Amino acid sequence: MRLPVNLTAVTTLILMIVFAPYATAGSNYYIYREKDGTLWYSSTKLKDNKFSLLATVGKPRDSQESGSVACSSTTKSLLRREQKHAGTIERYSREFQIDPNLVKAIIRAESCYDRYAVSRVGAKGLMQLMPQTAMKLGVENIFDAEENIQGGIRYFSQMLSEFENDLRVALAAYNAGPEAVKRYSGIPPYEETIEYVKRVMGYYQQYSAAGL
Repeated sequence: MRLPVNLTAVTTLILMIVFAPYATAGSNYYIYREKDGTLWYSSTKLKDNKFSLLATVGKPRDSQESGSVACSSTTKSLLRREQKHAGTIERYSREFQIDPNLVKAIIRAESCYDRYAVSRVGAKGLMQLMPQTAMKLGVENIFDAEENIQGGIRYFSQMLSEFENDLRVALAAYNAGPEAVKRYSGIPPYEETIEYVKRVMGYYQQYSAAGL
């Protein structure tokens, strides 16, 4: 959803009304506008001055997004975000022998390329690393784009190796954790994980078909 640069008070009020039914006590949900008009919804306050705060409402109870930031953007603005990290994605994808289009798909599903994304369970950054996982991977600054991407690709490569290069199962492990996959001997019967795998595979097919 793309809104004009000069939003009226009425428009902001409408946004608050739309999100109000999802409010959870003691938890805020922020609506931001980027300079290009793209809307961002985040569970944390963004300090980057390219975002302007439009409204503060409640955080959704049952978000189906893996990351807490869901973006609604034009193809042009999304492509610009992807291109910003293309070199880093390409470099570490080669190092860990992962298709860069798959990495792009994971990042899009996880954070929509918002390096400051924080999920409701505490996963952070572009590839939504949990702090304890990031620590094991040697990621010192979880919000640093390059460190986060390197750590995320490294972790996903570990999931592929652990689950015999079964792509869908490795994606499920990335989302729900390897222990959950082992417990169910495959993709766990969690709605969020099932939808996550479908979403990443859909994005992966789009990137592959476009030859990006």
